[in-house]
Amino acid sequence: MLAVGGGALLLTLLWLEHGTEITLPVPTGHFAVGRTTDTWVNTAQTDDLAPSPGVRREVLVWIWYPAAVSQSAASAEYLPAAWRVACARSSGVLMSQFLTRDPAKVHVHSSSDPEVSLEQHTYPVVVMRAGGGALTTDFTTLAEDLASHSYVVVGFDAPYRTSVVVFPDGRVVARPAAANPENLQPADQVQLINRLLPMWSGDVQFVVDKLERLNSADPSGRFTGRLDMQRIGIFGHSFGGATALQFCHDDSRCKAGIDIDGAPYGSVVREGLTQPFLFLLSDHGDLSTPESRAVIADIGTIYDRLPNGRLLLMISGANHFSFSDQILLKSQYVVRLLRLLMRGVEGRRGLAITTAYAHTFFDVYLKNAPTSLLDNLRHAYPEVQSVPR
Repeated sequence: MLAVGGGALLLTLLWLEHGTEITLPVPTGHFAVGRTTDTWVNTAQTDDLAPSPGVRREVLVWIWYPAAVSQSAASAEYLPAAWRVACARSSGVLMSQFLTRDPAKVHVHSSSDPEVSLEQHTYPVVVMRAGGGALTTDFTTLAEDLASHSYVVVGFDAPYRTSVVVFPDGRVVARPAAANPENLQPADQVQLINRLLPMWSGDVQFVVDKLERLNSADPSGRFTGRLDMQRIGIFGHSFGGATALQFCHDDSRCKAGIDIDGAPYGSVVREGLTQPFLFLLSDHGDLSTPESRAVIADIGTIYDRLPNGRLLLMISGANHFSFSDQILLKSQYVVRLLRLLMRGVEGRRGLAITTAYAHTFFDVYLKNAPTSLLDNLRHAYPEVQSVPR
């Protein structure tokens, strides 16, 4: 009876927490932030992961940008209603109703579809790629902060790669189990990852191509002539970080990049990079496990050959999800228990560190800000440590 009563109490607490309002961290830049979405179809490539041949690759794009202040612009939803329904079905009752906040109760700092700010004529572009099946909106905190510091941030979800994608026409596309490396044994995982990486990097190249066309002639007029396509950065988390590395290897339009806790794969490990790059990692402890040593070794082969502008940092106490909104949106009862057991960094603190390093790194290498700004962050955030080489 005590066990049943305790379980019922726990579920009640989780249910109440699920419905509690929460506001994401406030962006630290001075620009207001706008957000818009669009669907882009790659007519030149078919999707090898689609269940039938001949299906064209397409992406659902989310764009955060410095916005003109508008009293009439409505606040953006963290996750639109159709997405909330699809994600709940995909993740199941326990995860969606008890272990995760209701996305409808999550408040952001973006407004929907305002005009681009006239304060600057053009704005640098940063492409953002979530990892694995994660949604682009899981990184809203980072996207909004970068946009508030005068960047146009472009993230996207891709059918059959992202866990679930909801299109404006009502289509819901879920990732098949066979396209999820986590369902496979280690040897098969690597084989699938090596197959997926060119697709992910190719999606980024398509998005950058589309942005160039948008800058020349945006049908809406919003971004025509407003994107500085000579200053393009990219950051990604987990497999998105591996994608950022490979894209910068493949495409000289990349001028700087950030890998957030992602193990590298592909030809970039063998051949290296020339662009400035930041590796921002979770706490890998004393690197005593073979997996951690292998990841750091692969990162090291890239890092050691970087000609300039290189940083290899670890956040003490951070875990793999300390960099995304999920650290705030998952049940804080569970998160606090894990922090107690593992002495983890507090969620908002981890996000503050990540946003500070992201916009400062891009300020230095896309806007020519002094490198001393990066040095100063080490004093503000002593949890950040250099990874021994």
